[in-house]
Parts: sequence; structure tokens; C-alpha cells
Amino acid sequence: MADLAQHAENWGYKRYWLAEHHNKPGIASSATSILIGHIATNTSKIRVGSGGIMLPNHAPLVVAEQFGTLETLFPGRTDLGLGRAPGTDQPTASALRRNVRSDGHDFPEQVAELRAYFSPVTREVNAIPGRGLQIPTWLLGSSGYSAQLAAELGLPFAFANHFSPENTLPALLPYIEIGLNHRLSCKSRMS
Repeated sequence: MADLAQHAENWGYKRYWLAEHHNKPGIASSATSILIGHIATNTSKIRVGSGGIMLPNHAPLVVAEQFGTLETLFPGRTDLGLGRAPGTDQPTASALRRNVRSDGHDFPEQVAELRAYFSPVTREVNAIPGRGLQIPTWLLGSSGYSAQLAAELGLPFAFANHFSPENTLPALLPYIEIGLNHRLSCKSRMS
């Protein structure tokens, strides 16, 4: 795994992302943040991140602390991609989540909570390390749901074209439209 990342870095690639999957033989990415640290340790300049962390499987504070730690250890090299799917089968998702409420429907609230932990503002509960760090956060998806949310939040979006190519344009068009409308709105307020 590190060998492939080293080659990618030598070939001029800018990013190397690892996806979260569970209960899948032959896919070594259940402990995504640990693998990101391993790849970052064995490379020198390529950005390393998640493509993605399935946020409903984790407490936002834990994700903020893990990625805050990665960014502290490897400054300017950490990306955080977030998804709302389970990244596994239903029995494994139930074992991971322990909370029936975390089925992805509260993804916008989880994203907001996670992003707040990176804010420089001191809160009752702080991500340490994490607070005040500028970690690029991406939303990932295979439908228009996360694309729309990313556009509304002004976040970059990565589409899972590799397993949902028929949904690529339907997801990206609203992202582009919402993003353009947002930029035009901001521009007119500045005039």
C-alpha cells in the first residue's frame, strides 16, 4: 500500500485517498485514519486523505481529533472526505453505529458539528488537536444529496463515478447551479 502511494507521489499525483469499508475481505481500509498516517509517514509531499470517512459510523468529535492529529503530524497534507453511506453491509453497519438514529439522515447536522470542532472558537468540548486547523473538507457521494449539501455549504464535492456513472451529471448539475447562484449572490452583496 505504501509502495503504491510512493509511486503515485513520484508520478506527480497530488492526492492519495483511502476509503472506509468494513467486513470486506481483501480491502484493507477499515481503520482509515490509521492507514492515512501510514501513507503520510511513507511519503513526503502528496496530500493524503479519506475518500471517505463514513460520518454516520463515527462521532464527529472522534473524527475531528483523528484528523486534527493527522494534520498536526503532517501539516498541509491532510484531506478529509466525508460520506453518509455505511460503507458496508447492514449487519456490520448496525454493529458499527450502535445507534439506530445514525442512518445518514442527520448527515448535515453531523457535518456541521464536525466543522465546528475545527473552528478556532473555544467550546465546552474541543477537538484537541483539531481546533483552529484548516483541514480541507470534501463531501462525497453517488447521488445529488451530498452534491447539493456541498454546494450549499461551499465545500468541494467528489462524485463516486466508479460505481454510479449514470448519476454523475444529475448530481453535478445541481452542485454547479447552486454554487454559481451562491457566488453570484455573494458578489451582488459585495457591490
